This record gives sequence, C-alpha cells and structure tokens, in this order.
Amino acid sequence: MSRQTSSFSAEFNEINQEIVLSGRMRPRSVQEIASVINMVRRSLAESGSTAYVNVKRLTHMNMTAFRCLAEVLKSACEQKPQRMIVVVTSSVIAWSAPLFQTLASTQPNLSVEIYDSAFYPGQTFVEDESFIPILRTQTKMTWRHEREILPRHGLRDGLTIADICCGIGDFATLIKRQFNPTRLVALDHSKKSLEYARRVAAEFGLNSIEYTYGDASQMLLADNQFDFVTCRHSLQIFDRPDVLLRELYRICKPGGRVYITNEKNSHCLGEPHSETIRWTYEQVAKLFSHFDMDVEMGPKSRRLLNDAGFDAIKVESFMVTNLDGDPQDFADVIEAWETVYAGQMAVRRGDTPDFIRRFRQGFKDHVLAALHPKGYAGWPIWAASGRKPY
Repeated sequence: MSRQTSSFSAEFNEINQEIVLSGRMRPRSVQEIASVINMVRRSLAESGSTAYVNVKRLTHMNMTAFRCLAEVLKSACEQKPQRMIVVVTSSVIAWSAPLFQTLASTQPNLSVEIYDSAFYPGQTFVEDESFIPILRTQTKMTWRHEREILPRHGLRDGLTIADICCGIGDFATLIKRQFNPTRLVALDHSKKSLEYARRVAAEFGLNSIEYTYGDASQMLLADNQFDFVTCRHSLQIFDRPDVLLRELYRICKPGGRVYITNEKNSHCLGEPHSETIRWTYEQVAKLFSHFDMDVEMGPKSRRLLNDAGFDAIKVESFMVTNLDGDPQDFADVIEAWETVYAGQMAVRRGDTPDFIRRFRQGFKDHVLAALHPKGYAGWPIWAASGRKPY
C-alpha cells in the first residue's frame, strides 16, 4: 500500500509493520494529503502488537501535516491501548524528534526512537576533542600510502567526490588539494568533528568543500550523484555495514567507484616484544566485537563490496609503520589507542584491573617497538573499491 506526490511519498510495509513517510510534506490544505492520512489510518488499524511510523527521510513537515498525522496517531493509540506505536526519527532532522516526543508525552503507548543514536556504537569513543590531533596524525601516516593507491582505484582530477564519515575533514582537504574535484561533499554524524573540519578548511582557504551533517545510513543526498565516493575506517565501527554500503552505492553514479579502507587489528605487530603486542591486539578485536564493531573487517572488503552489488572490485593492503616518517607520530597514535581502548572501552565492558594492566602492557611494548632504534611496528590496512554497474 503506497501513496506518492511530487514532493513526498508514503507506503506501508506489511512484513515489517512499518509506515514510511519521506520527502517534503507541506500541504496547503487537509484535502491535499487526505489520501495519505487515510492510508496511515488504515495501516495502523491493520497492524499487530507493534507498529512503526518511520519519518527518518521526512525532511520537511508543516503544521497542517503534523496536526493531521498527530490526530491519526492519537486516535490509533486510544483505539488499541495495548498496541505500541513507535515513531522512528533521526537526529539529522533537527525538528523531528522534539516534535514527535512532545506528542508521545501525551500517549502512554506512543514512543519515539531516534534511529541513529544506537547505530554508531563507536561514536562516543572518538568524539573527545583530545583525540582530534591523533586522528590528524593517523591520516598523515596513511596518506603517504593512499595518495599513490587512490589513482589505481580511479581517482583523478575533475571528479565529483563524496567523503562519507569524513570525521575531522583532514582527508577531504588532502583530496581537494591534490585531486582538484569539481565538487566535494564531506559528510559526518559528529557536529564537533565538522566544526573542527570547517575551521581547518577555512585556514587553508578551501572554502568550497561542502561539509554536511548527516546520518551515513540514511543520507539526504540524491541518487547517482558522485563519480567517486570514499568511506575510510568507518564501516568497521558500524553495527550494520551492509546498510551503509547500500547508501554509498545509491549516491554513486553508474560507472563510478566507491573506495573503502578498513583494518585488521589483530595483525598489528611489533619487535621486540612481539608476543605481548600480538596478544593485546587480539584482545582489541574482541573488545570492539563486544561493542558490535568489527576491526577485523579489512580482508572482508571484497566480499562486502560484492554483496552490495559492485563489480570490477579492486583490493590491496598496506602496512603503516614506524619507518613512515617520524616514529614518534606512530608512538603518539599507539598511546592514544591505549587511552581509548584500555582507559575507556575496557572499563566500560567491566574488565578486571589485572586484565587492563596486561592489556595496557601490549600498547606500551608497541610504543617501545616504534621508538626502538632497531625496532619495527606495523598497523595493517586494507584499501578496496568497487564500480557501480552501468
């Protein structure tokens, strides 16, 4: 069951018991949306013990539309008080959650679920401003490799590019300076990171980068828009990477490419003290898995891209090491990992002091390996890309 106008659409998925509203719902009169409201009313009447009203892609809504929808929701709540109705919103649409939460406060069997608040399990661990310099250092270390790798995956001058999950925007600025895209959109779900990104871009005079706040799993970007789409070190911290890949596929033009990078943390290595280092990074992988993240994703890239519908898939790996520039840079990154992984994540998981002490020792030995005059420290990364079929 569905209804569509030039500006918005509504449909009911009987399997999921979900009504999906999307687009711009700005009627001038009640009659203009009468068919949609009737469809919502009938769908709620047919639903079982829990019904969902999905407004994640409803970008605009005037009060005429909201009053009509609110009346239908309240009536449905009163008719079946034992049935729950869940309104699913997104924090990206700033007006949405507060408006529906106000409505939900008047109905005990109506609730609001902010979809993306649970979708990014790693968000809180990397939003601390003290982590920003480390993110910049990581990009500096990987860029030495990626600036040579990216052209092999189809990046060249003059393309339209989207950098999804752009973080603090440092990769976008490097892309802008070296590959001179005709358009560059950089999207992230962290307002703090985007504020920092805009400041840095302004300092370098790169004002044409379009930094955009958004939910990568439900982007408010048009279909088939970009020649080249990047998403680095991000699929591994989503609990549903397949959902994000579908969005990357959607916004990519037919014939364009999507480029991703991911890690395999258990393969981080170092000499001397290789055994303690190996044990710690094996525990890192298990720790991330506890929080529904997968930092072992790197070698899975080919399968993920294939399952998402891409063809002409290219995969390569590289090792960031203490020999890539200043060894102190690598040591600083490892110390930041220790702070977040052992100081925050392991504590939140409830690990014992003895475990955390041993866990920390592997990071300290990795730092020693990075700084030792005869030492070696490595961090493996997989770079992969796929073409969207014509």
